Amino acid sequence: MKVRLQVAGEDIFYYPDLVLSCDSEDRERYWRSRPCLLVEVLSEASERIDRREKFLAYTTLPSLQEYLLIAQDRQEVTIYRRRADWHGEVLRQGELRLDYLGELSLPLAVIYEEVVFPG
Repeated sequence: MKVRLQVAGEDIFYYPDLVLSCDSEDRERYWRSRPCLLVEVLSEASERIDRREKFLAYTTLPSLQEYLLIAQDRQEVTIYRRRADWHGEVLRQGELRLDYLGELSLPLAVIYEEVVFPG
């Protein structure tokens, strides 16, 4: 599912790894334009784009509440929250709490279950 944004009057589209729209009217066939949560799984090729370009674009969406980056080569999750002025919180252990989803908590051990890290 694509995310549609308007930047400088132009439509642009990104393909995040996970899109959650909390708006029941945000139901275009091929995209969402009012997501509340976006998740990207980082790779060596995508990390720079996900942390900079997409972060800057996504945070212009008024509906977005949380942006989550999940590393795949190490146990590390970074969460950016609108309520925290988009300052990142890096988690390497414990639980990930998604405030906008009714304070849903997910242990990092579950996120990384059966993941074998390089080296």
